[in-house]
Parts: sequence; structure tokens; C-alpha cells
Amino acid sequence: MANRGCALVEARKPQEVLALVNRRHPSLVVLDGDGDIDEVCQLIVTLRAEPFSAIVPLIVWSEREDIDEVHRVLESGADDLLRIGMEEREKLLRLDTVVRRAERDVGVHPTTRLPGTAMIERDIAARLLAEEDFAVCYADIDNFKEFNDRYGYTHGDRVIFLMSKILRDVVRAFSPGGFIGHIGGDDFIFNVPLDIFETCCREIISVFDTLIPFQYSEEDRKAGFFWGKDRRGQLHRIPLMTLSIGVVTNHQRSFSHTAQVGELATEMKAYAKTKEGSIFVVDRRHGERAIRSGEVLRRKTEVIKEGP
Repeated sequence: MANRGCALVEARKPQEVLALVNRRHPSLVVLDGDGDIDEVCQLIVTLRAEPFSAIVPLIVWSEREDIDEVHRVLESGADDLLRIGMEEREKLLRLDTVVRRAERDVGVHPTTRLPGTAMIERDIAARLLAEEDFAVCYADIDNFKEFNDRYGYTHGDRVIFLMSKILRDVVRAFSPGGFIGHIGGDDFIFNVPLDIFETCCREIISVFDTLIPFQYSEEDRKAGFFWGKDRRGQLHRIPLMTLSIGVVTNHQRSFSHTAQVGELATEMKAYAKTKEGSIFVVDRRHGERAIRSGEVLRRKTEVIKEGP
């Protein structure tokens, strides 16, 4: 693990292992499996029972040949068991595979199984490094919180999953090399080549506006709204959910860091949400400072309304 910049920290007792894992954020836990097998398995079960330590990759290092004891270790929750007599390269490959799998799983949103923020940053960084023309599109569902409050989190999760399916199907269809990520909640990112982003945005909005009304009760769907309370307890009309997409490209400006792209995409998404209906908003400014007044945005932003 030295090539990953990992330092080795030793602990000789189960309590010391638990204390270290709780105090730090280890990349990997390697347990000596040649001691008391009951104690080893109990430690694995304890580590897997805690939400924080459950996501830490765990390998047992042992000379054991008894297949029943090997099975016990794996059934307790170990990710792999390495025998000391294994060829050195195989050990390293197995170690690296376990760590990479854990990094991937932690970086994936549990509801949608889409990449999270770390992998979103990585994709944008790769596009910047390749110096290719690209568009970063920040999609946000309007009136989602109110829908979630009225219908409950189960229906809310269903809408989030539906949104992820729409993005995956459309981006795969029009841009096989595109990237889809889930920031969290009802916020999504998709990164595609510059020449295809408008097609993707139009199709995503079209499918969204077609399917979303069917997530409501027949009464609410026919009315086109429902009555909801704000934080002060006042009743007001809540329209059906729509989709706002803020688009940032490197066509007329250059970026030196992913944070600049993220900041501008967030700004454009916020601006899109000030408009009614499902729309995508494209930043057309020529390298000005990322944060500008609303007036500058109105003059130098293309707002494209979609849907009914």
C-alpha cells in the first residue's frame, strides 16, 4: 500500500483496533488471522456492526489452511483472506482491488447508484486535463421538497430514482461517453461533449415533463397543483414538479480548477430556478468573473424554455 501513500499503524488488541478505526479514517484494516479464531471473527462482526467502520475494507492475513475456519472469517464480514504463502504480486493485487472497490462503493449514491461528488470532481478534472470542449449540466427538480412533504419519502425516493433513470437513458443514447452523477437529494450533474448538450437537455426535459405528472394522485395531476403550507403555516398553491438545468461550457472561457466549474454551474442552476416551467439555462459570458449580478446574467445568458 506504500504506492498509495498509506502509513502502517499497528494495534495488538481488539480494543486498540476499534479505537484506531473510530479515531481515524483508515484506507484498510488488516487483521492477523492466526490468533484465536473466535476473537478474530468477533472483532470482524463488531467492526461491521458500526456504520462508520462497516465501510472500511477489511482483510485477514493468515496461514490457516482449515477451510471451515476460512469460511468463518469470510462469513463474519471480511472482504478477503490472504495466505502468507501467496505469491507477492497476487497479495498486492488483492489488496488494491479491495481498496478500490471500497472507494467506488463509498463514492456511489445509495438510492440511484450513481457516482457522488468525488467522482463528479474527478470527471470534470479529466475533461479539463484533456482540453476537450465540454458542457457541465446541473439539474435540479423544482418543488421536490413540497412533493416529498406531501407524499412521503418513499414516493420522493421513487422520483429521485426516476430522475436518475431518465438521465442515464438519455445520456447513454445521445452521448455514450457522457457522465452522470448524483450530488445528493434532487441535484444531479451530467457532463457531455459541447456539441450534444442541447439535444440531451431537450430530451431529458421532454421525458421528465411527460412522466412526472404520473407521480401525483389523479386529483393533483388533473388540477396541476396541490395546496401546501409554508414554514409560517400559510396555504399556497404548489405546482407540479418541473426541471431546471444550469449549463456551463468551456467554449468561451477557460477553467483552471474544478471548483470554478462547480461554482459557475451552481450559479446557473440557481438562475434557472428563478424561471417558470422546465428550462435549461446556458452561460454565454466571455470569461468574466464567475459571480455576477442578476442583470448581467439576464443579458448574457440564454434561457431556453421547454415543456408545455
